[in-house]
Amino acid sequence: MSRSLMIGVDVGGTFTDVFVLDEATGEARVAKVPTTRPDQSGGFLAGIRAQVSDLARVASVVHGTTAGTNALLERKGARTGVITTAGFRDALEMRRRDRPRTWGLRGDFVPIVPRDLRIEVPERVLSCGTVRVPVDIAAVEAAGRALLDAGCEAVAILFVNSYANSENEARAAEALRAFWPNPHVSVSSEILPEIREFERFSTAALNAYLQPEVSGYLDRLERSLRSEDFGGEFLIVQSNGGVMSVDTACRVPVRTALSGPAAGVIAAAYIAGTAGFPDIITGDMGGTSFDVSLIAGGQAALAPQTSIDFGMVVRNPMIEIATIGAGGGSIAWVDKGGLLNIGPESAGSDPGPVAYGRGNDRPTVTDANIVLGRIDPARPIGGIARLDVEAARAAIAAHVGEPLGLGIEASAEAIIRVANSRMAGALRLVSVERGHDPKRFAYMPFGGGGALHAGALIAETGVGRAIVPRFPGVTSAMGCVIADMRQDFVQTVNTMTAQADTGALAALMQEHHDAGQAQLAAAGVSFAGREVVFELDMAYVGQTHTVAVPLPVELPEGRVRPPTREGILSAFEDAYMATYGRLLPGGVTRILNLRSAVIGLRPKFDLSTLAPGPDASLEAARRGSRPVHLGGSWHETAIWDRLSLPVGAVITGPAILDQPDTTILIEPGQAGEVDRFGNVIIAPALAGQEGK
Repeated sequence: MSRSLMIGVDVGGTFTDVFVLDEATGEARVAKVPTTRPDQSGGFLAGIRAQVSDLARVASVVHGTTAGTNALLERKGARTGVITTAGFRDALEMRRRDRPRTWGLRGDFVPIVPRDLRIEVPERVLSCGTVRVPVDIAAVEAAGRALLDAGCEAVAILFVNSYANSENEARAAEALRAFWPNPHVSVSSEILPEIREFERFSTAALNAYLQPEVSGYLDRLERSLRSEDFGGEFLIVQSNGGVMSVDTACRVPVRTALSGPAAGVIAAAYIAGTAGFPDIITGDMGGTSFDVSLIAGGQAALAPQTSIDFGMVVRNPMIEIATIGAGGGSIAWVDKGGLLNIGPESAGSDPGPVAYGRGNDRPTVTDANIVLGRIDPARPIGGIARLDVEAARAAIAAHVGEPLGLGIEASAEAIIRVANSRMAGALRLVSVERGHDPKRFAYMPFGGGGALHAGALIAETGVGRAIVPRFPGVTSAMGCVIADMRQDFVQTVNTMTAQADTGALAALMQEHHDAGQAQLAAAGVSFAGREVVFELDMAYVGQTHTVAVPLPVELPEGRVRPPTREGILSAFEDAYMATYGRLLPGGVTRILNLRSAVIGLRPKFDLSTLAPGPDASLEAARRGSRPVHLGGSWHETAIWDRLSLPVGAVITGPAILDQPDTTILIEPGQAGEVDRFGNVIIAPALAGQEGK
């Protein structure tokens, strides 16, 4: 039997989304099931079984997981120990002298590794790489056994200046791994051989903290898949938008942080670019959060690091995503000052919104949409049988209406307006506040709730139009199928540009190239092609912040040809001018880090296969009408089956477009047109425009 199915699975806080593509026929199927807690593997497998009965036909399963992110946010990782250089046990706690609230004078921070589990040993490497004090192996062994006696499941080795010379860390790791009872030993020079000890220490410690949780979860998933005759590839999405093997994910689980939202951005870039929109702002509205990212020229921006929570810094290439607590399950509440707030607390999937009937009595954004008639209570997404509208009305009346002196519908509209305002602020954060004119961008909403708010957001932010993908509720799962395999490397160089040893730099680039190619080969995955990208972190001497400098390099027959100092300086000036708009004449430049990426390009499927078929028509798509509360009053609103609308159809608002994974609201004064890929393009309606 041929394996022709590719499956993407994105596990969110409320729903688990599945996208199934049959490469042989071009057919796509989707599923949306509640996420199971505390073990997410239950929802993962239930989602796959909802669409695929025979896993022997599956060529690959690609998973975007929140297991690592949730473990960090909820502080439910493993009991972890640290072995570090004498004098540096408090580096994780001291951080960068920041504080939880910028303008506050107080703030508490509890490191994930308590002080009594951070043990110092004699060793010292200078910043030039000289080993001044060889590591005391006996002290390392004693520290390891003490941590085991204290109940630690994982350990991180964090030696200062190990980026310049990893000899002491390597010797300590060898001694520790000889008796440590599991593979959960993280070494900072293996995870992040980069200058600045706090960021390196934090990333390696968080990696150790996550290893037992993430590797156990992925092992359960893989065993369950294999037990059902799955013989294909099982891959994991990274936070940089690429995918990696399960072995790599278990070894470096810190790279899975924010992997689900990253997959959504990758899919959005591909969908929008194919449809002719290279500049977009994405808005992923799930049950718990609203994740926003900006794509310019078809490329998602990568950030060198992020903070998962205060003091939890991960130094690893990640797609830049801004997150706020404004998902469908975000709870609406009135504070002591009489102000209406949305989130950050969420009802999640269990108990979920009030209308789910699972015990929650506090209203959510989804409850407000239900009360206003925007969501059909008889056709909810995610496998719920029917929504309890009266329970949602009662909760809104009790928790919002009475404190604010408003009627039920007015209270529900207030919830939606506050949610929209918060989401619009997130869109401005990634566009206006970073110097981008929102008028030149399109907005792509996805996630289960995104398309309900698209019209309001483009009106409020000035974005030109919205492009709603064919399956917005499972866009992140689709991104799992689209994502390329990517291996990232970094190594501190720390040299003046004028004195750079370009031969040594080329040798390091070659080392990264060869290691990346070997990892791609070991994954056993077929690729449509391969790419290699090199960047330098550079700055003028005296500057703290660096600019990323793309380094064009020739690779004749896979061998790196050394760059020239002049070429490096010219590339720096181009990058610096593009970032800051001016140069510093006479300034001396330095190279801090080399960053390399080896990318295996995965085959992309033809999005036209998702377009409406020949049987699609306006007649087939009509579903009557129902009252929907918009702009302070009820409107009899046309209801359409979105997936049955033909290419070229224009639907004027107010209108509701229903589909299994989401609901699209077209506001009054707007119109939605179905393009040749099945996307719905929402924009202000033209005079005389009508359904056709």
